[in-house]
Amino acid sequence: MKFAIALFSAAHAPSSRRALLFAQAALAGGHEIVRLFFYQDGVYNASDAVVTPQDERDLPKQWRAFITEQQLDGVVCIAAALRRGVLNDEEAKRYQREAVAVSAPWELSGLGQLHDAVQDADRLICFGGA
Repeated sequence: MKFAIALFSAAHAPSSRRALLFAQAALAGGHEIVRLFFYQDGVYNASDAVVTPQDERDLPKQWRAFITEQQLDGVVCIAAALRRGVLNDEEAKRYQREAVAVSAPWELSGLGQLHDAVQDADRLICFGGA
């Protein structure tokens, strides 16, 4: 089965960990992940600026490692990211901001990427949200 996964919650939310565990289990079970799409507060999972307390799991670091090791498509909604100050180098320059909070393997892109992933997948699985 081919999955598209959308994550709407920040790194400290339990649903972020559940999404990562689901993605890991899906691949271990022989399934395919078409795309991981990080939307709304989910963009914080891609931020290099998040500092996780020592006694908690560093979900942004775990997501980065998972996406890199599995060579997955990790897309961060550009509109949601800009609203939250989660910028890559290109957007930081465009908006004349000092801080860069997103780097490889993440890609900033539009909501159309989620739509495309849904078209290619058998199932869209969503985690978090209001």
